[in-house]
Amino acid sequence: MTRLTFPIATTFVIAAAGVALAGGHAGNPAVKARKAHMTLYQHNVGPLFAMAKGDLEYNADTASTAANNLAALTKLSHRGYWAPGTSTDDLGEETRALPALWEDGSKAGEIGGQLAEAADSLAAVAGDGKEAMVGALGPVGKACGSCHENFRQPR
Repeated sequence: MTRLTFPIATTFVIAAAGVALAGGHAGNPAVKARKAHMTLYQHNVGPLFAMAKGDLEYNADTASTAANNLAALTKLSHRGYWAPGTSTDDLGEETRALPALWEDGSKAGEIGGQLAEAADSLAAVAGDGKEAMVGALGPVGKACGSCHENFRQPR
C-alpha cells in the first residue's frame, strides 16, 4: 500500500466501523450515512484549519494526509445520503438538512463540485508549506460555508 493509500483506506475502515456500530440505534440510514461522511470531512479539515490559525504547528505530512483524505472524500458518491424525505421537515431533530436542498434549482450539487475542486487544489499544495496550504484552504472553507448557510439548519 502506498503512503497515500494507507491513510485513506484507514479512514474509510474507521468510518465503516462507526456506521456499523451506529447501526443498532434508531434513525434513518441515509441520515446516519451523511452524518458519518460529514464527520469525516470535519476530522480531516479540522487539523488544516487549526494549522492555518496557528493552534496547531504546521506539519507537511499531516497537512498532506488530511488534504488528500478530504479530496478523496469529495469523490465518494453521495447518492444515497440525500434521499427525499430526509429533511428537517420530514425527520425533525434527527437531521439539520433543510428542505431547500431538494428544491428545484438547488445549488447543492454545484457547491459540492466546488468543494471537490477546492479540495483537489488543496491536496496539490498542502505539503508545500503553511502559506501554500492557507492559500488553498480558503476556497474549501467557502464551499463548506456556502452549503451550510443555504442547506443546514442552525443549532
